[in-house]
Amino acid sequence: MTWRATVLTLFPEMFPGALGHSLLGKALQRTLWSLDVRDIREHGLGKHRTVDDTPSGGGPGMVMRADVACAAIDAARASNPNVPTIYLSPRGAPLTQARVRQLANGPGAILLCGRFEGLDERVIEARNLEEVSLGDFVLAGGEIAAQALIEAAVRLIPGVLGAEASPDEESFSQGLLEYPQYTRPQSFEGRDIPDVLTGGNHREISKWRQSEAERLTKARRPDLWTLFEKRKH
Repeated sequence: MTWRATVLTLFPEMFPGALGHSLLGKALQRTLWSLDVRDIREHGLGKHRTVDDTPSGGGPGMVMRADVACAAIDAARASNPNVPTIYLSPRGAPLTQARVRQLANGPGAILLCGRFEGLDERVIEARNLEEVSLGDFVLAGGEIAAQALIEAAVRLIPGVLGAEASPDEESFSQGLLEYPQYTRPQSFEGRDIPDVLTGGNHREISKWRQSEAERLTKARRPDLWTLFEKRKH
């Protein structure tokens, strides 16, 4: 079964965007995965296809209506009944490589891209949405976040990156940041490739890479390092 991303958005013209280029775009053409983009305004109200209204209790901006959002979700679920429905939201749980891998191993995902001041809370409750965040910052909408999530998942699908690529040594795959990478020239602006990488001893190369991954993780992500240390013991 082809992995399928269904995107609910007010700006369908933003897709496929970056997803249509490079290896992911070629994989899309080869139907290693599929993209179904749906305009939420198709479920809007009245001749103007209204999708939002003022916040209850007052405040700036507009809020996406529950009836409109639920209609869009229900229509998408009718043809994708067994996939998770994710709402891209800055208050969601942080997206992790582990969650991305779970999604990549499944049939796909329905992604709801928010706009305005947010989404009527009753939609999240009534449709049991999973809220996901890319980090502690706020975007104007969920489209870029949805593209990031899709790219992270699709690149793990067998055949997308090609046989020569291995996601197993990348950052987060083993609980550590990735080790440094080098290529020619041997010397650049007074900086040389570490001798161990050009010596041909694969055991020493493996040890060096592990040591560097641990060093970088400890220095840059003490939260990951603490988890890594706990798993070792």
